[in-house]
Amino acid sequence: MFTRSLYFLSALLVSALAQAEGAPNLGVPMSEQAQRYWDRSITPDGANLPPGSGSVADGKRVYEQKCVSCHGPKGAGQAPLVTLVGGAGTLTTSKPVKSVGSYWPYATTLFDYIRRAMPYGEQKSLSDDEVYAVTGYTLFLNGIVEESAVITQASLPTIKMPNQSGFFWSLEATQLTDSE
Repeated sequence: MFTRSLYFLSALLVSALAQAEGAPNLGVPMSEQAQRYWDRSITPDGANLPPGSGSVADGKRVYEQKCVSCHGPKGAGQAPLVTLVGGAGTLTTSKPVKSVGSYWPYATTLFDYIRRAMPYGEQKSLSDDEVYAVTGYTLFLNGIVEESAVITQASLPTIKMPNQSGFFWSLEATQLTDSE
């Protein structure tokens, strides 16, 4: 009981100090433009995909400049690098390889992840066209699209991923209600 009271009093003290005059002014309010960027969820059906396009060839160039250091040549990273290719048929084994080709359920999810989180340490630095291109190149490396493919806002949601049947999505599940 004494320990809980001590924790509670410590939390109150920290809160009071943070609100005190002269407390550090950490952070800045997020702009409406930034909020719209981060609040945009791209669903498997392609809702909220931005306009743009990128070829596999352009994706290879971007990949070689900005991705190869973490994912290795042609996405075949060996530890500690993160592999993007391989792993077909391994998900039910004792050592599954969860790559784009073996695990990811939707091409739109790959686009959304690259757009938000890559390249590591330089998140959100790629243009939408570069993200379409790198997505296309990654899909090509996994044998999902042809080398001549151009990935667009319209074509991306139509790409069938090898493990798509391993997942399901519900539009209702992606929307919060007022009570949440």
